[in-house]
Amino acid sequence: MHLDRDVYPDHPLSWQARALNGVLRGTLKPASSLLLRHRLAIEAAARLGTLAALVPSRLPRHVSVTPAHLGACGGEWLRAGREADEGRVLLYFHGGGYFSCSPRTHRPLTWRLSAAARRPVLALDYRQGPVHTPAESLADALHAYGCLLERGYSDIVLAGDSAGGHLCLVTLLALRDRGMPPPSGAICLSPWADLSDVPRRANRWQDPMLPAGRVRWLARHWTAGLDARDPLVSPVNGDYTGLPPLMIVVGSTEVLRDEARRVAVRARRAGVPVRYEEWARMPHVFPILADVLPEARLVYRHMAEFVAAAGGTAFLEDAA
Repeated sequence: MHLDRDVYPDHPLSWQARALNGVLRGTLKPASSLLLRHRLAIEAAARLGTLAALVPSRLPRHVSVTPAHLGACGGEWLRAGREADEGRVLLYFHGGGYFSCSPRTHRPLTWRLSAAARRPVLALDYRQGPVHTPAESLADALHAYGCLLERGYSDIVLAGDSAGGHLCLVTLLALRDRGMPPPSGAICLSPWADLSDVPRRANRWQDPMLPAGRVRWLARHWTAGLDARDPLVSPVNGDYTGLPPLMIVVGSTEVLRDEARRVAVRARRAGVPVRYEEWARMPHVFPILADVLPEARLVYRHMAEFVAAAGGTAFLEDAA
């Protein structure tokens, strides 16, 4: 697999994707525009997320989930099938704007990643708002990575979506700056990479899920009192010299698409191989919707190829 390339899959848009985009445009997007306007909304969403985590999740029989304990934060181990290589690991950071969701909400994504990568996935339950800050989330990510190194893992892949994609990028930068051994590679799904106070005009109306104004409001909330140009705040400004191969996956109509592109361009200029994939008209973090979207099932094969190439291995698993 050629790691450094742009990929624009030309699969015909499925009827499932058309229907889902319509549902999201008529429900989740206007609800977010209306409700996400005050700190109280973040607190309410965080509480709802806690309640949602109590709902049992249905997973295939070949998937096992066990608790993980990593000092200040926890998480869970996911293993799909019997072919997982216990000598390798994928460390996953879930999305949710740094205030919602959890490893449990992202199981439809993480178990498929375990199958695709043929390795266990450690889904980190990092500290989130409104009580904690993204800086504390980063501290948890660095601690978890250090724990994996102490346990003897040498082939570690990082991955994350949305705010978890942001956490993935800043973790890469922080590991490099601290002189720690780098991971084999990293996968960012619809990463939130620019937290500066700039309006997002591209795809403002086309994005079926995220309202651009609310993304900007949330960025202002998390960067209050900080320099939003700091690469550990807005990794779109980072120096990617010395970082491992990156894979970035985004939908063509997302409001976050352009900042994902900018990360890819900046990393390549620093000599980092980047596989940038832009999928036509896919919603935000579409791989989590593999239960309903054919396109989402296809992307796991691409991620399997990336992990295999980044780690120098020769396996391939279709998690669909």
